[in-house]
Amino acid sequence: MISIKEAIIVEGKYDKIKISSIFDTVILSLGGFGIFTNEEKQKLIRKLAEKQGVIILTDSDRAGFLIRNFICGIVDNKYVKHAYIPQRPGKESRKSEPSKDGFLGVEGIDKETIIESIQNAATTSPSNPGEKITKADLYSLGFCGRSNSAIMRNKLLKFLDLPIGITTNPLLSILNSLYTPEQFADMLEKFEKCNFSE
Repeated sequence: MISIKEAIIVEGKYDKIKISSIFDTVILSLGGFGIFTNEEKQKLIRKLAEKQGVIILTDSDRAGFLIRNFICGIVDNKYVKHAYIPQRPGKESRKSEPSKDGFLGVEGIDKETIIESIQNAATTSPSNPGEKITKADLYSLGFCGRSNSAIMRNKLLKFLDLPIGITTNPLLSILNSLYTPEQFADMLEKFEKCNFSE
């Protein structure tokens, strides 16, 4: 796995699966054109962009460029980097038809090309990034592995102004991108005060 500083934004879940097997960072799937109306996900993108920067990696077709331009319109450009895949004719093996423009998408491009494209845009993370928030931390705090964990997790997500319904592993990745363990502990104090005062 290649560690980079920035979060990577991709169009769909199959793109996310492919990129997750290569890069160790937050990888956010937009759900295609769904991003245009998903205000919670837009807020999350802005937060990630301001905290660590984002790399946009969309398909090199008209839909991909439309989505890329939309992200550039909602995030300050100083936080955005761009990675592009070549326009190669073809279709992904899982699809019966090629895309409207007839090019392979991110999921269909070879690993080496993707690595080169992302690394040209990325900031390499230090080999020892320091302590991280762990799944055990989330368990001990009741955010996973308990009967009411989903409720607690959604309360935390609401408090952090993040999309409701994020599951444990993506939450852990996002928290480690936004907070050090010390900052997370400070934030939890505020969360608990707010939670108990309701």
